Amino acid sequence: MEKIRLQKFFTDNKIMSRRSAERVIEAGNVKINGVTARVGDKVDPENDVVMYNGKIIQNNLSKKRYIMLNKPKCYITSLSDEKDRKIVLDLLKDVKTKVFPVGRLDYNTEGLLLLTNDGDFANSIIHPSQHIAKTYEVKTKVIPTNKQLNSLRNGIVIDGKKTLPAKVQIVGQDEEFCVIHITIYEGRNREI
Repeated sequence: MEKIRLQKFFTDNKIMSRRSAERVIEAGNVKINGVTARVGDKVDPENDVVMYNGKIIQNNLSKKRYIMLNKPKCYITSLSDEKDRKIVLDLLKDVKTKVFPVGRLDYNTEGLLLLTNDGDFANSIIHPSQHIAKTYEVKTKVIPTNKQLNSLRNGIVIDGKKTLPAKVQIVGQDEEFCVIHITIYEGRNREI
């Protein structure tokens, strides 16, 4: 791995912001291989030992983590929540590596959620240009009309922009629910 700026090492490992890193480096609180660091110094994340306030900073950059999680209802797909709701990271108490969700599932939605610390991988999965298929099983108390299903199949307008066409199929029905499989190729907010 090539050398990176010390401030970037701190931000990439989610220790602190770049500006905060600059302040603690300027204050003399950071050492690289036992030598007091200066703003602008570079480190090799795999081979250099970085210490902040006398403690070694664990480098998570070279250790890629990929987690498949069956997200339950009543958790939000976020790293924090201003309303103090449960977040998906609360389910990963034994995972020491800092990871983030790839895409999102709504609060009342359950299902497969990927988490990683690999930004390139995450982008390759969620970027609309990749057209990765994502299938959702939707239970509704209302049986949709053919016109409604066809509008999803042709693409609908959300926030002034038309979605890519979806694959839509009714797979079950009883007195209480209609079960529909919807396959989309984007991940736009409120698309399902």
